[in-house]
Amino acid sequence: MEKSCETENGPKTFRELIKTARFWKPVSGILIGGLLGFLYYYYAGCSSGTCAITGNPIMSTLFGSAMGFFVVSRPCSSC
Repeated sequence: MEKSCETENGPKTFRELIKTARFWKPVSGILIGGLLGFLYYYYAGCSSGTCAITGNPIMSTLFGSAMGFFVVSRPCSSC
């Protein structure tokens, strides 16, 4: 029997949703990843500006946010 990620009694309102780990887990991954991406740019980034990701603080932050999201998110089949 396969596991299903869908819950029958899911949150009905936004207020109920923001009280769950289902909401905060990806949000925290995005925020922490973005912060780490910016810190990587600030301390170890490419100083010449020719690097695609680490030469620009916005790209570094976006890349870190995406990596943070992917680290904390899991495919539904492994719930």
